[in-house]
Amino acid sequence: MFSGIIESVGTLREFVNGQESAVAVIETDTNFLDMEDGESIAVNGVCLTVVEFSESTFRMDLGTETLDKTSFKNSKAGDRVNLERSLTPSSKISGHFVSGHVDQVGEVLKIEEKPGEILLQFSHPASLRPYIMEKGSIALDGISLTVFNCKDDKFNVSIIPFTWSHTNLSTRKIGDLINIECDMIGKYVYKSCATLMSPEATGPVLDLLRQQGKE
Repeated sequence: MFSGIIESVGTLREFVNGQESAVAVIETDTNFLDMEDGESIAVNGVCLTVVEFSESTFRMDLGTETLDKTSFKNSKAGDRVNLERSLTPSSKISGHFVSGHVDQVGEVLKIEEKPGEILLQFSHPASLRPYIMEKGSIALDGISLTVFNCKDDKFNVSIIPFTWSHTNLSTRKIGDLINIECDMIGKYVYKSCATLMSPEATGPVLDLLRQQGKE
């Protein structure tokens, strides 16, 4: 579990694609103290497992599902990546709950620098419409952000200069892919409501609600 607050920006020193997998070696800008084999780290919002590490680098393996569903399909050595270690019971949660399980990838459509902020617009697959809502939370490449102007399968975010300079967003260009994880709580609420309101759902409370709705 993560919070969407980026701790460090690292560099992909190696990214080797296999037949159905890939290996990534990441160098950290700041040393992650007390790292352990098997530790989970969010890399561009994707929860990955450390399989080997040294003082300034760590290696992770990526499977088919990760390559298919995330922007890692287009990754190459030299890319800058957002890094966040998993939460502990004593961690401060300044963003929102992020699982590190990417839903889909979006595309950078616009980048507009304005006084005091940078406005970005992204596209998203139609399948994410129910989960992206005005003023709702979203994780983009692992960054906890608030969306607005949600329409026509697009949305905007406003980036303050601190976030711009402390994440990999400043390296993004028009047409780049970005990892999208919709708000976890919103997805569960939507799923629960869809299940409860389905014609096949049964129970005395649902029967009562349906009777009241017909009157």
